[in-house]
Amino acid sequence: MQDYEYLLSSLNEVKGIGNKTIQLFLKKKIKTIFDLLWHLPISKLETSKTTDIKNLQIGKEQSIKLFPIKYNFPRIRNLPNRINCLSSNEKIDCIFFNSYEGYIKKILPINKEVIVYGKIGFYKGKYQITNPKLISENEDGSIKDLKNYSLTEGLTITKYNKIIEEVLKRIPDLKEWHSKNLLEKFNNVSWKQSIEKIHSYDYKKLENSDYLRRLIFDEILANFLISSQIRLKIKKIKKKRKLFNKNIKFKYFQKLNFELTNDQKNAINDIEKDLNSRERMFRLIQGDVGSGKTIVSLIAALNTIKSGYQVALMVPTEILARQHYFFSSNFFSSDIKIELLSGKVDYLNRKKIIKNLEDNKINLIIGTHALFQKKIIFKKLGLIIIDEQHKFGVNQRKELSDKGGNDCDVLVMSATPIPRTMMMTVYGDMDVTLIKQKPKNRKEIKTYSKLDSKIDEVINFAKKEIANGGQIFWVCPLIEKSKKLDHQSAVEKYKFLQKYFNMRVGLIHGMMDKDDKNKILNDFLKKKIDVLVSTTVIEVGIDFPKANVIIIENANKYGLSQLHQLRGRVGRGDKNSFCILIFKSHLSENAKKRINILKNSNDGFDISEQDMKLRGYGDILGFKQSGIKKFKLADPILHRDLFDLAENEIKKIEKNKSKLGDYYKLLKLYDRASIINDII
Repeated sequence: MQDYEYLLSSLNEVKGIGNKTIQLFLKKKIKTIFDLLWHLPISKLETSKTTDIKNLQIGKEQSIKLFPIKYNFPRIRNLPNRINCLSSNEKIDCIFFNSYEGYIKKILPINKEVIVYGKIGFYKGKYQITNPKLISENEDGSIKDLKNYSLTEGLTITKYNKIIEEVLKRIPDLKEWHSKNLLEKFNNVSWKQSIEKIHSYDYKKLENSDYLRRLIFDEILANFLISSQIRLKIKKIKKKRKLFNKNIKFKYFQKLNFELTNDQKNAINDIEKDLNSRERMFRLIQGDVGSGKTIVSLIAALNTIKSGYQVALMVPTEILARQHYFFSSNFFSSDIKIELLSGKVDYLNRKKIIKNLEDNKINLIIGTHALFQKKIIFKKLGLIIIDEQHKFGVNQRKELSDKGGNDCDVLVMSATPIPRTMMMTVYGDMDVTLIKQKPKNRKEIKTYSKLDSKIDEVINFAKKEIANGGQIFWVCPLIEKSKKLDHQSAVEKYKFLQKYFNMRVGLIHGMMDKDDKNKILNDFLKKKIDVLVSTTVIEVGIDFPKANVIIIENANKYGLSQLHQLRGRVGRGDKNSFCILIFKSHLSENAKKRINILKNSNDGFDISEQDMKLRGYGDILGFKQSGIKKFKLADPILHRDLFDLAENEIKKIEKNKSKLGDYYKLLKLYDRASIINDII
């Protein structure tokens, strides 16, 4: 067994761990010895000294010897389990919240002396100890201080400490993977020393220590390195150059009723260089809401098609697919054969489309992720465009790039700006082009906030905008009323607004049938509906030029980036546009800050940076993203300097390919994607 293989081995390699204990660890998603090492101590427990009952101090955590004499397991919900005990013939109770009877009986057997540790309280003239931990004596009868870990029921703190001690004894002294110069930045502490140190007591007290910083850097570097190697592997695959006539592109530019921004032109240039290269394109176009990414992608499609290839445009929803289909058909006229493949296409048409794709009779196919089912075969697929697929992680992107064949380029678009610190974490496997400028014809959206008690003023404002030819989005956080949450529901608001807007109100939410959704959206597009009440289902991509006002209920409950995405649904036509944030009184300080940031900025990149600072790393976009790694130690806000250092180191490794072998063990330990065997 190689030294690092012990760390990646199963927990049954550890003395004292049987099958039952392994099952308990699995509840904490701990499968290997390496996983166990990242379950870090919260604090140090001063358990070595037991205290007589007369010397107990209320509010303090202390150890005490006692005899359990009676169990009290109430059948009434939410009442704690209470175990009557004696200590030096004085009464004391052990109180357990949210604990199973079997666990309590195991650690507190009746009439058997035990040592427990916990917080001392006093209730109705009697001492009590809350959620105590069982402490075991050593063979010589002594007790030592323990490290406090967050445990799953069934594991005592003493047993857990013994397991950790056993693991730490056997940790191998791994051969150093960092260069001398890099290691000096962490005062030459080794990986093994660092692991031992962060398990010595509360690791948070080591916040600025070289031990913790070295481990954080290792984690970041491994993450970046995996993405970097995927990107380089894709670049190694040689493809045929796509050759195209620039005059055709300029002919289509002239059809536009607006001038492209410099950022759009730069993005098109980046894509053209990639298409014309022998290396495969694997590029992300990241642009703010309304920055004009779609037109950039269509020019990329045009170049590819005119070079003799097919293009597939994949979007997350059928609504968006239809929107892209109509826009593309209008933009390209009859020059290019375009088809829409969605769930609504009937069997015969679907069969015909699939056959035409295989026979190269379709130039551009637009649809949802179903485009990449095994039965759909392309004759000559040259470009895959993925729109709004921000939930794609490294693994999915790699699988997708493999599907298209060696001559197929991949272009991903995202309207979800993320802070620069996060860029390498999320998109390190891709080349990135940013589009920050907005087209000159795009109206700035004015943002206001209103108390929910001023709803009449908001309704009057909406009526005035409708009279001037506008339309309203009205967003609610819930579909239906909740007993637990005091939030506005879409169904309730829909009924409430009908009497104010002559019944010209529509309702759309995620639980509705696909056909019903499409009908409502079509009615809104054709102005048969003035007010569209919805949940956040309208947040991604849909385009209704006449909609110039968005009203967001319980705005303080959303993340900044999500509010910015919702706000981007308006401001797409020629009218002045507005976003009204409705909230209840008594806002938290953080909620006030979020609302003020949104009122003062229309820059998605700036907003996402501020959002991350306010909310912390973990959910910067208001919803989980599988593309964003959940680091165990690293935080892009607190450890910005280490992210920058890792990014610089990656550039050196990419230039000096021989150094990659030095990092093999690092990658084996930290690779959660299990893909490095394809790389090294």
